[in-house]
Amino acid sequence: MLEGALINEMKAVFSKDEKRVRHALRVTQYAKQLLEEEEGKGEVVIPAAILHDIGIHEAEEKHGSAAGPHQEREGPPLARNIMKKLGIDESIIEEVCSIVGNHHSPGKIDTLNFKILYDADWLVNLSDEYNCKNKEKLSRIIEKIFLTDTGKKMAKKIYLNDKSSNEA
Repeated sequence: MLEGALINEMKAVFSKDEKRVRHALRVTQYAKQLLEEEEGKGEVVIPAAILHDIGIHEAEEKHGSAAGPHQEREGPPLARNIMKKLGIDESIIEEVCSIVGNHHSPGKIDTLNFKILYDADWLVNLSDEYNCKNKEKLSRIIEKIFLTDTGKKMAKKIYLNDKSSNEA
């Protein structure tokens, strides 16, 4: 229902950019898995996961870069318009836009909903950002980057093949 409508709107913004669509869908799947263990609010986390990178094309167009600060600046107005169009409650819109506007900036927002989205995004991005061959170094990076215990467990299971994290 609402999730499907958000996904359709995200796909319309990304048009033929399948890479960005796939990324948003993978982040959304990880966010759902994190929500099974963490007590965040799905009505905030799922829209934030679907829309977290919604400003990337606008950032590239206006600033010639998809860098985090540009995405954080351009994403919230687009996310707000989409959610208003779909009749989402204003308090949810505000929190989702706050997350979208800071999703590359841990520490600016200290809510569980933010932490779940942040971890879900890193579960997808970790292999692109770090060399995953050095497992000891990667383990330290996971401990440092991830903000939830569940996110850390999932990252260890995915990237370190850590069998003790099977409950994640």
